[in-house]
Amino acid sequence: MKSSLMIQGTASSVGKSIICAALCRILKQEGFKVAPFKSQNMALNSFVTRDGLEMGRAQVMQAEAAGIEPLVEMNPVLLKPTSDQGSQVIVMGKPIGNMGAMDYFQWKENLLPVIDQAYQKLKADYDLIVIEGAGSPAEINLKDQDLVNMGLARRLQAPVLLIGDIDRGGVFASLYGTVALLEAEERQLLKGVIINKFRGDPKVLEPGLEQLEKLISLPVLGVVPLVKLNLDDEDSVTERFVRRGGSNELKVQVILLPRISNFTDFNPFELFEDVSLTYIREPQELDSPDLLIIPGSKNTIEDLLHLRKIGWEQPLKAYANSGGLLIGICGGFQMLGTSILDPGRVESNFPEVAGLNLLELETVMEKQKSTKQVEACWQFRDRHFFSYMGTEEKLTGYEIHMGQTNYGPVRQPLHIFNENRYDGAVNTEGNVFGTYLHGIFDNLNWTGNLLNAARLRKGLPEKQYKLPSTYREHKETEYDLLAKVVRDNLNMIKIMEIIAGSG
Repeated sequence: MKSSLMIQGTASSVGKSIICAALCRILKQEGFKVAPFKSQNMALNSFVTRDGLEMGRAQVMQAEAAGIEPLVEMNPVLLKPTSDQGSQVIVMGKPIGNMGAMDYFQWKENLLPVIDQAYQKLKADYDLIVIEGAGSPAEINLKDQDLVNMGLARRLQAPVLLIGDIDRGGVFASLYGTVALLEAEERQLLKGVIINKFRGDPKVLEPGLEQLEKLISLPVLGVVPLVKLNLDDEDSVTERFVRRGGSNELKVQVILLPRISNFTDFNPFELFEDVSLTYIREPQELDSPDLLIIPGSKNTIEDLLHLRKIGWEQPLKAYANSGGLLIGICGGFQMLGTSILDPGRVESNFPEVAGLNLLELETVMEKQKSTKQVEACWQFRDRHFFSYMGTEEKLTGYEIHMGQTNYGPVRQPLHIFNENRYDGAVNTEGNVFGTYLHGIFDNLNWTGNLLNAARLRKGLPEKQYKLPSTYREHKETEYDLLAKVVRDNLNMIKIMEIIAGSG
């Protein structure tokens, strides 16, 4: 039997990550011990493993679908963009520095042994590896030293399925053009194509599917409908950023920073039927929210300066000073302090910038990056905002940040009991809160208490939310639904033959 199956796409965000997750769950259901793999990922949504190593969230989602613990070998190289021209390069879960695009392109062949070793480790421990490509294999200007598409498929001799996104339009041209630009050896590895994100009756497509099969001499293995699931997005190309709020009782708004990271932190709000969640860029979009959030950032200083430049500072302060509920997560937490110092120019060319001065704390950027999973409990009760937040419930999350924060005379509400320290800060009035804890809203009981506190402040009755205790439990149901949809719409018999090497 083949030890791997590779999923490539005609472009970014065509659904490679989701289809890989679906196949991981389907193969798990079939009794295989399966693991995901993406040699190189570029994303600002990341996760920290149990041993404190950083990896892309797409492979975490796929590992969850496979029913296994995420391992850094599943994503040995992660690029986190710091600007339009450069990224922080993370190898086997640890940052090795920032590189410009051309510098990385010329250097990346040094990563081949690392990628091969990570893959071989997974191959030794699992029956099957579901490999995800990146972008398109037809980027002919990037084929030299390819680490993640056909270059990897050729080294592994992995069979490849190609996905096209019909929701964007032009799916036949994109599939045909991609196949046409592949080299002969690459086309031999290509075993079939999949059309993704279809709306309507598939019978309408049948004449086009028949003609496409003749043109590319490959089978169309299925047409997967567009399905709305509450799962982590592939990357920052997401429909969540353009959704508008409805008429729900509570409004949660998240400021869409230019370098927003880990926006998956806020997906759990979508499970609460009384909440509308929207992402906003301009201060004019601030719409008297019941909860306003400044998210994490890959470049806190530059994003803070951006907020200041487009006029966010005064509306933020006015919102907080009028009693609005404001939360900062990670980089957003750092912005709430009095100042951010960067003496070593870790993030920017500014040695010091003033913060929003809404919490009494100061952050100093350091080259050492903090990445760890944490266990905490809420140890603060206040007559203002947080009067509903219980102290006994265990919370889990993770930290990913540059810089160390020096706390002034602020109240720290989170006891990190696996390290016996405290995290976060709450202002005197009890309506501004910041924390380094990514994933805090995944603790749905805690988030429900938070929303009930907001409801009471608004004069609404307390609500009894009927949800699992964690977002992770909810996602298990979503993975099963995803697997069913994909299984029902793909030729799984043919795909299993391809995996077995007889396709």
